[in-house]
Amino acid sequence: MKHVEFRKEKIQLFIRILWPIMITQVGMFAMNLVDTIMSGRVGTDDLAGVAIGSSLWMPIFTGINGILLAVTTIVAQLIGSGRRDRISETVTQGLYLSMVLAFLVVISGIFLLEPILSVMNLTEAVNHISFHYLIGLSFGIVPLFLASVLRNFFDGQGFTRITMIIILLAVPFNVLLNYGFIFGNFGLPALGGIGAGYATAVTYWIILVFSIWMTFKVSTIKHYKIFVKWMKPSWTTWKEQLSIGIPIGLSIFFEASIFSVVTLLMGILFTTVTIAAHQIALSFTSLIFMIPLSISMALTIVVGFSVGGGKLEAAKQYGRLGVFGGIGFLAVGAVFLYFFREPIAYIYTEDREVVLMAGQFFIIAIIYQLSDAAQASLQGVLRGYKDVKIPFIIAFTSYWIIGIPAGYYLAAYTRLEPFGLWVGITLGLTFAAIGFQLRLQIVQRRAELEIAKNTLSSK
Repeated sequence: MKHVEFRKEKIQLFIRILWPIMITQVGMFAMNLVDTIMSGRVGTDDLAGVAIGSSLWMPIFTGINGILLAVTTIVAQLIGSGRRDRISETVTQGLYLSMVLAFLVVISGIFLLEPILSVMNLTEAVNHISFHYLIGLSFGIVPLFLASVLRNFFDGQGFTRITMIIILLAVPFNVLLNYGFIFGNFGLPALGGIGAGYATAVTYWIILVFSIWMTFKVSTIKHYKIFVKWMKPSWTTWKEQLSIGIPIGLSIFFEASIFSVVTLLMGILFTTVTIAAHQIALSFTSLIFMIPLSISMALTIVVGFSVGGGKLEAAKQYGRLGVFGGIGFLAVGAVFLYFFREPIAYIYTEDREVVLMAGQFFIIAIIYQLSDAAQASLQGVLRGYKDVKIPFIIAFTSYWIIGIPAGYYLAAYTRLEPFGLWVGITLGLTFAAIGFQLRLQIVQRRAELEIAKNTLSSK
């Protein structure tokens, strides 16, 4: 009976941490969804332009955000080991580091954005919309990365509801700003798809303001004196965060970039209609993926707590719960997606040709999402153990050595054409899931041996 109660207690804790993350992730993705849907209502060129712009931005955003996720892992293990006095320094140094990374991204964009777009086979209209969409969005990069550090600070302590509240407050602003900038309402200029970039940038500033406000308002947070007690930038702390964060960021970058590269290849190999259909399918399936992604983030927190406190059996239980939960959810989602694929596509566009092609993409997506759920959850568990370097190698090999080349070959040289790129995605994600599972077994055995060794030495 004790065992049953123990499991029940763990499940309740996991759900308590998970559900606010889930709402947060869906809320954040809803902003991207609004960009896509409203841009699609302006025209196919605007939808394709935002698709290309988003595909260039998302791997960069998710990669840098992955680096900053080190704050979550470090804070979770500091709490698990009872070293709360180091948390304030960790967060402050993370804020410094995020600003450096943000400026590097902006400077890189100044020199690289136009050359990258120029090598793609885009119409003049799509090229123009993509370029200026990203220009508008760039005004929000600094506040976005600062807010990401604060979010990881909140989440690392298990205070996931704080971030949920912030995002729920910000989403209505994003919808209204999109409505204004895209269609020219509230006295704002009608910028079409380009307006989505400016609306997103303003929303990022709003999220930062709410996040800072929470550090002063919430009693369980304000005693850390973030933004009150400052210290000099510390390369030693940056090095610790980068040693954990860079492999995480690169792993996430290689996963996110496989979708972006596929979108860019669509632009090079196929028509604007194909790009628009691909973007619709990718947009909606990414919304569904927010659930296993949220599970992955919750797993990092609860596994980090458990490992930091030397409770390896609890860490294993959380891992099994999260992995099977993510796969189970997407299995149910796959049934829904199959039967409602065309009505879903009509939410984005009224172009019948685009809708029919998007429906075909959805069918392939049903298969790859199961692998995506497994690999995301397994990565979350590994990050809880602070095991990030080997998973990075697994991710790079799976996505870039297997997934992208296979997808390009199938698209360019077989009758699958654009659908071949999605088959490549499926192969990459499947190999990643297998590799992460094998790695997790090694890491768990190593952790058990380390605990046993420490126990013997203490006797």
